Amino acid sequence: MRGLGPVVSIALIGVAIATTGCGLGPGAGQEDVRLTITRDYGRTPLLTRSVSDVTESDSVMRVLERNAQISTRYGGGFVQSIDGLEGSGGGGEDWFFYVNGLWSPVGAADYPLHGGEAIWWDYRDWSVGERVAAAVGSWPQPFVDGYEGARHPTVVVCRGGGEACGRVRGRLRSVGARLVGERTGDAIRVLVGPWTRIRSDRDAGLLEKGVEVSGVFAEFTAAGRAMLGLDEHGDVARHFGLRAGLVAATRREDQPPTWLVTGTDREGVEAAAGLLDVSSLRDHYAVAIEGGKETVLPLR
Repeated sequence: MRGLGPVVSIALIGVAIATTGCGLGPGAGQEDVRLTITRDYGRTPLLTRSVSDVTESDSVMRVLERNAQISTRYGGGFVQSIDGLEGSGGGGEDWFFYVNGLWSPVGAADYPLHGGEAIWWDYRDWSVGERVAAAVGSWPQPFVDGYEGARHPTVVVCRGGGEACGRVRGRLRSVGARLVGERTGDAIRVLVGPWTRIRSDRDAGLLEKGVEVSGVFAEFTAAGRAMLGLDEHGDVARHFGLRAGLVAATRREDQPPTWLVTGTDREGVEAAAGLLDVSSLRDHYAVAIEGGKETVLPLR
């Protein structure tokens, strides 16, 4: 039944599955974490704060509790509201959280913090976007500190991206990513190239299965010469033509995420490479660009 979606997917969407307030003592101090709370796919910021009192015994839930008023349901195991904004419970809109741009594999109370993480809570519709497993809005994470407590190397896979490949590598090095020349099993991949050149990749190809599978509110036409921007219900809301670019992220189950720096042609890829900065990506799930104008995805 559709209405049971949030209940069945509690572990996947990262809402709390254990009672709040549990845990050990304060423990040793950790590096500051960034806590962001938004709504409507990041369109409306509600709170952004650098949290400096994080200790080794802290969890995502504990940090949220100390910085916002929350309520829970299902015996304290599910976030019902943050600062008075309540989830619908049976479908519609609810709270989701990401750590370093990734959907959590465990609940907020069971997600330990190691310091330096970007925690992002977003209140949004999940009727189509329940499976958004990765987002670009925590740039430069996960390239700097990795995810789930481990740092990961980064591999840039260039498929016809031209000068954009060097630009992407330069941006990643500038933020402290550890680039490696060959793919390893735990590497985060960044695919750089026109859609026609990367669509055969297993992770990039998720876009052709629809937003319910890919988690990306964008698709390309069969010939790859146009890009379609989708709204939060998965409907086509805009057509992007030649020289359009896209920065998005996908993740297949528990595999490392794959970022896509792509477009309808090489010019679009170069424009997309220019989006790799905080001002363009912060708190966005994916970003398109056409004619120098950035468009946040999903559209409204």
